[in-house]
Parts: sequence; structure tokens; C-alpha cells
Amino acid sequence: MRKHLLRLAAVFLVLLLALGWWLFSPDRAKLPEDAVTGAQPQLSRAREQTIPTVRIAKPIGWTGDAMPTPAQGLRVQPFARGLDHPRWLYRLANGDVLVAESNSPPREGGGLKGWVMKLFMGRAGAGVPSANRITLLRDADGDGVAEQRSALLTGLNSPFGMAVVGDWLYVANTDALVRFPFQVGQTRITANAEKVVDLPGGGNHWTRNVVANPEGKTLFVTVGSASNIAEDGLEVEKNRAAILEVDPLVKKFRIYASGLRNPNGMAFEPNSRALWTVVNERDMIGSDMPPDYMTRVEFGGFYGWPWHYWGGYVDDRVQPQRPDLREYTARPDYALGAHTASLGLAFAGDAKLGPRFASGAFIGQHGSWNRVPPSGYKVVFVPFAANGFPVKGAKPVDVLSGFLDQDGKARGRPVGVITDRSGGLLVADDVGNVIWRVSAAAGR
Repeated sequence: MRKHLLRLAAVFLVLLLALGWWLFSPDRAKLPEDAVTGAQPQLSRAREQTIPTVRIAKPIGWTGDAMPTPAQGLRVQPFARGLDHPRWLYRLANGDVLVAESNSPPREGGGLKGWVMKLFMGRAGAGVPSANRITLLRDADGDGVAEQRSALLTGLNSPFGMAVVGDWLYVANTDALVRFPFQVGQTRITANAEKVVDLPGGGNHWTRNVVANPEGKTLFVTVGSASNIAEDGLEVEKNRAAILEVDPLVKKFRIYASGLRNPNGMAFEPNSRALWTVVNERDMIGSDMPPDYMTRVEFGGFYGWPWHYWGGYVDDRVQPQRPDLREYTARPDYALGAHTASLGLAFAGDAKLGPRFASGAFIGQHGSWNRVPPSGYKVVFVPFAANGFPVKGAKPVDVLSGFLDQDGKARGRPVGVITDRSGGLLVADDVGNVIWRVSAAAGR
């Protein structure tokens, strides 16, 4: 009996030491965050980690009159407070704003891995149950503050993306794309959901975004991978790490583009009308590698996951290797920094934030959990040229920062970004439980 207890104690001690190493791993970035951005980022040698670097900014929320810091010439104010983990935003034709109040579904599986995952999610401010709700916000008087709110839909399953096409509101739950009969102006939907297609559920990446093509005939849905680098086998990755194209008439889909580890934000560039997405890349090869990215999405495009990253760099951890795919791996168009967790994407379009922010893309960077020092935790802007691609040599410009305090604690974490009907920029903050509105400063 004593020997058995000693063995258990030894195992427990080893687990504690491993967890301590995990939490306080010494790997530090050797490059500044800005160096790993742009069309030609500076890429360093991959530093393979058996145990990942973990640096989670403790969530503390906003106190008093504290707010994020806008870029020079801009101002910020709360559009709506007191929300429940607001993740994603969608603007209706009449100016009403829909917000998905959502979080990860209950995690399957237990054991040490499940316990550690729950611990990290709690430390990152994502441990609260999902509200499973879409709330409608209305700024009727146009003062930049939503004075009306109503629960448009409840009882959903970790909803994320939303899109209105014709008389339907499409909602991307974590396990299915569903739709509801809807007329702009409604403040409550009581009809039952109609399933359009099932989506792969479970796994590490639960968010599913949806956008309609400019003609409104097809829908694009993002599905992230179930794992980091397919370590649980490719069978569980079927129809994942991809953007799916859905035909709502026949209720079927095909893979539009693949090899995208965790695509989130999607938007159509106004000049070229091409589809773009932002993607979260793989973990555990160091604080500098590889960069999250933004890219134009081509039909049939393969972007490397899990075998390659950034257009052909080989990930030696993935076995068996696929050298035959390397020459067919598309290189992303623009790096957004390592581990920034870039999620939100909105093109300037009808934004009225001055000439500096008139043509380009706004990106909500949720912030790193595995980089030293932390990266992201801000909203950035990437200027675009008339050809529909980022300006040559351009670097991201901070639009809204200050989400980390001086002690490195998270007062907020930006996610979804959209423009509102008056040309302001709305930013969902799922730790601060606020939607911020960025506008041009008085006299600008």
C-alpha cells in the first residue's frame, strides 16, 4: 500500500513540475512583434517545444472611466456595456447591430489534458458558460450609444457568425449552420431553427463564421482544425481547417479552400470583391513562429496545414510528411504577427475615420496566450492599394490599444469588428463585456 502511495505521489509531483514548466516556460521572442508582420515577415528558426510557452494575461475588466486608447485623431466610447462575452458583430440594413454573446461549448473528455485546458480557459477569461444568445442593439438617435437592446434569439449552440440573405437570418452554431425567417426591424425571433447543413463539432476550435457572397447565392463558412497539427489523426479533421462553400437551396457544401488551421474573420474586399480571411496559425514552435496571417482566398487553394506553413516551410513534427504538397501550398498575402490570435476582419468600406483609415482592413487581435512577451491585444489597420492588396511595404497601424494594463493584465480582449451606419468602427470586447465605438475626433 505504501509503495502504491509513493508511486502516486511521484506521479503527482512529476505532473506538478510539468505544469509549472508549462506555466513558466522560458522561451522568449527573439524578434519584435512588428518584425513578424507584413507581406515579407522576418521568420526565425522553429524552436520545437514539448511543453508550450504559456503566458496568459489575467482578465480584470475595465474599472471606473478606463477605456482603450485610440489612434491619434480618433476617439472611443462605449456603444454597449454589460454584455455576456460578446464575440461577433453583424450590421443590419437599418443600422441595428447584432451581437453573438457566446463561448466555447462544454469541453469533451477529462483527465489531465481536459483539466489543464479548463484551467487555461478560465485564466484567459473564457471559462464562463456560453450565453448562447444573439442580442439586437439599436442606436435610434444616432449618438453612438445603443439605448435599446433585445434578445433576438436564445437557446443557440455556441453561435458565432451571422448573415442576412433575403428573408433569412443565417446563424453559424458550432455544430450546424441554421437559419430563421427574419425581417429587418424585428427585435425578437420566435420561429424554430431550420438546419441548412451540419458542421464538424468538438475539438479545439469551436467558432464558425459565415458570410454571404456579394450576389447572395452562396454562403462561406469557416471551420477550424480540431487540433494543433493533426496530432489526433487526420480522420477527426474531415471538413475542418477549411472554408466551406454552402448552397442554401440544396443544403449541401463543398470545400472551397483548405489547409487553413483556424480561419475566423471573413470579408469581401470592396474593389476586387475577392474573399479574404484571417487565420490563426499553429503553436509550440516558439514565440516568434509562425505568424498568424490575412490572405485572399482562392477556390481550391491549399494553405499548408498541417504539413507546411507560410507558403512551404516544413513542420517536421507532422508525420508522415507530404513533400508532394509543398509546391502546391499557397503563400499567405500578409503576416499579422506570431500568436496574435487575429480574429476580426472588416474592410473600411463606408468607415469615416479620416483618410488614413479610408482604404484597408481592420483586424481584431484577441491576444496571445503562448508568447513572451504577449502579442496582439489590439485592433490594427492594414492599408490597401487600389489593386485590392495591401500597400507594398506597409505595416499594421494601431487603431485601438491599451487592452493590457501596465502589469500585463487584460482589461479587455478585442474580437469582432464592423463599421456602423454612421461610419464608426464597432469592436466587440469579450473580456470587458463591452462593445466599443471608434470615431473621428471632434473637428476631424
